[in-house]
Formats: sequence, C-alpha cells, structure tokens
Amino acid sequence: MMATTHALAGVALAVLVGVLFPESAAGTSLLPVAAAALGGLFPDFDLYAGHRRTLHFPVYFSVAAAVAVAVAVAVPTVTTVAAALFLVAAGLHSAMDALGGGLELKPWLGTSDRAVYSHYHRRWIRPRRWIRYDGAPEDLLAAGAFALPALYVLDGTARTVVLGALGISAGYVLLRKPMVEVTQAVVDALPDEHLDRLPARFVEDFR
Repeated sequence: MMATTHALAGVALAVLVGVLFPESAAGTSLLPVAAAALGGLFPDFDLYAGHRRTLHFPVYFSVAAAVAVAVAVAVPTVTTVAAALFLVAAGLHSAMDALGGGLELKPWLGTSDRAVYSHYHRRWIRPRRWIRYDGAPEDLLAAGAFALPALYVLDGTARTVVLGALGISAGYVLLRKPMVEVTQAVVDALPDEHLDRLPARFVEDFR
C-alpha cells in the first residue's frame, strides 16, 4: 500500500480516539494525530534498506503498542498518548502490508511471495493481495476511506494536509506504472559495470 494510505490510517485512528475520548490528549491536541501519521509512515523509511523487513515489525510493534497504550491509559498525557498512537499506527502499517502485494517492482504481476517480514516468526508473510499493489485504484479507495473521518473532524492546516495527502495519492496512482516503465528503460540502458551501484532489487527485477 502507499505510504500515504498508511499515514492516513494512522490519522483515522487518532481521530477515532479523539472522538471516543474527547477530553483525552487525542481530542484536545494535534500532536497525537501527527504522531499517528508519522507512525503510519515510519516503517517505510526502510524503502531502500531491506524494505518491509528492516523497520517492519508486525508482532513486536504490536506488543510495544499494547504496552504503550496501557501506559497512556494509566498516565494520560499528550506525550504518552502520542507515543501509543505512533506505535499502534506503526504496528498497523506492518500488519496491513500483508494484505497488499509483494515486493517485486512490478507487483501487479503477482510473482513475489514476500509481503512483509515477521522477525518473531523469522520468515516472510505471503501477500494476500486484497489491495493488489501500492498505487492500485483500490489503494486510493482505501486512502480516501481513511481520510474521511479526518476531513469531517479536522479543520485548518490539518485538514489541508489530509487533502494534500489524498492529492499525492491520486498522482501516485496515475504515475505508478509509467514510473516503473521509465525506471526499467534507464536500468536497461546502463552499462553492466554501473549496475553494482543500484539497489539489488532493481537489478534482479529489471535485468
């Protein structure tokens, strides 16, 4: 799924907590909302360094999130609530990746059996392909669904940021396959002696 979909899922989570508990930090401060968005993005910071393995922890993020939620309930401050939402969103991202496509650079072909790595189980979890690949039309639909609660509840700059994320998502969906075609053309044109400078997955998938 797109990074923006994961970020918006985190925002939706924070907004839901704020609506259910309006007197909590999630209902009175934007910091927990921002933390949830960042938590939704965070696992994808490993994009070029062992993607969906280095910073993706479906089990461990979930355990850490459970502890953080307990702390936030016991000591409900802006910091503890923000930390809890960050970890819940990061765990949600890691788990949601199993519902998408595989790691191949043309995931619409469905050739990879690796969706996300579980360090606890020491193995890759296979892709379910409920959302066929990041940037698929249904991915944009999911992003829109996650954005709806935020668009209803938030206003001002926060609402503008959510709309911006949706705009980026729509643009990515339009460019997803053309970007791969351009990248493949560039890789195909490179002399063999320069291939070692590319991420291994580019060489494996394109050459």
